[in-house]
Amino acid sequence: QVQLVESGGGLVQAGGSLRLSCAASGRTFSRYTMGWFRQAPGKEREFVAAISWSTGRSYYTNSVKGRFTISRDNAKNPVYLQMNSLKPEDTAVYYCAADSAPTLRVEHTAYDYWGQGTQVTVSS
Repeated sequence: QVQLVESGGGLVQAGGSLRLSCAASGRTFSRYTMGWFRQAPGKEREFVAAISWSTGRSYYTNSVKGRFTISRDNAKNPVYLQMNSLKPEDTAVYYCAADSAPTLRVEHTAYDYWGQGTQVTVSS
């Protein structure tokens, strides 16, 4: 059974940091583009960041540029998300996802595998 499992979420004050991890089991994701998405209550799931397996290039949504960093480790934990200078508007459930295409895509429908999500809450 293929699984992605996120960890590292929690409650943090504004300005603080969290590091999300995504562990994989059931297959290797070394040749998958890995992405992070988030969904706040009452809102649609939105793209946060993605990193290509072939080029190592990364892409971020504008609201997190300069604050979040996506990285990958092609072993057991295929992707991380370092989140600094957190803001209350970053509060959401964060999901990691894997896309078999080599290009960086922002549409959540493009991604083949998903984790169950981890809650990130930023207090003001």
